[in-house]
Amino acid sequence: MKPFAYVRSTDRDTAIQTAATDRRAMFIAGGTNLIDLMKEGVALPDRLIDITQLDLVKIEAIPNGLRIGALARNSDTANHPLVRERYPLLSQALLAGASPQLRNMATTGGNLMQRTRCYYFYDTAMPCNKRQPGSGCAAIEGYNRIHAILGASDRCIATHPSDMCVALVALDAVVQVEGPKGKRAIPMTEFHRLPGDTPEIDTVLQQGELIVAVDLPSSPFAGRSHYLKVRDRASYAFALVSVAAALDINNNTIRAARMALGGVAHKPWRAEAAEKILVGAKVNEQTFRAAAEAAVQRAKPYKYNAFKVEMAKRAVVRALTTAAQGTSV
Repeated sequence: MKPFAYVRSTDRDTAIQTAATDRRAMFIAGGTNLIDLMKEGVALPDRLIDITQLDLVKIEAIPNGLRIGALARNSDTANHPLVRERYPLLSQALLAGASPQLRNMATTGGNLMQRTRCYYFYDTAMPCNKRQPGSGCAAIEGYNRIHAILGASDRCIATHPSDMCVALVALDAVVQVEGPKGKRAIPMTEFHRLPGDTPEIDTVLQQGELIVAVDLPSSPFAGRSHYLKVRDRASYAFALVSVAAALDINNNTIRAARMALGGVAHKPWRAEAAEKILVGAKVNEQTFRAAAEAAVQRAKPYKYNAFKVEMAKRAVVRALTTAAQGTSV
């Protein structure tokens, strides 16, 4: 591991100013992803800014919604009464991720910032445009079973690993950040980037900006939502395909729908085309199959991940069917 300096901040302004003036500095909280990246020589910070002492752990009701502090632990968020009652989709997604031990350390902000689990990204002997811009993407011609089928580019076909973020996208969450230029509210649908020509840039955060909270708007979907994760084994595995589905139903007609997919793109993938098909339609298998087709209509599979197209369609139908039957956590 590369040597680094360490500083612990006790107030936001100090943490932000330290990061803003040192491009090689990184914030650290639970460290469940960052430490792994540092051990592998992928992340090479000169300075770590410990933010665990900042007052960002609260989970509280706000006008028209709920605010989750950036340092709230994933386990605390998943089991919080307000989350379980109002946003069971988020609770389900968090409990599907990682292991209990990791959820006890991982934070909301850290989950937002975690990086891809692409094999080639972690292997510093292999070319990777995300790790070293301009070196190439080994996954395109390599073993690409876990890689993207939506929104990829000829520079990168990596996928985003988070379960939590998929649910947050479906729930129209907003990320609250503070930085040297002031405060910003960033919709979750805009927080992560597609790879394009700059796959090394994962988010729209600017130098020195600190995630302070995630806001969830009031939602009509608490009673009918479901997070489905399809993976190679039952525990501690990242999604091959995941679906966050939420429905507002009246008299067997869908009044509103939200859906996002994980494991299929460089960012949590909002399935807007599928949502349009669902709204105003009757609750039945035909509707759900049409939505599933729409969700993957722009898919571009590679040699080893073509199975994801059919897997995603089946997962969408199953998630919508379960959501329509009612939520339980």
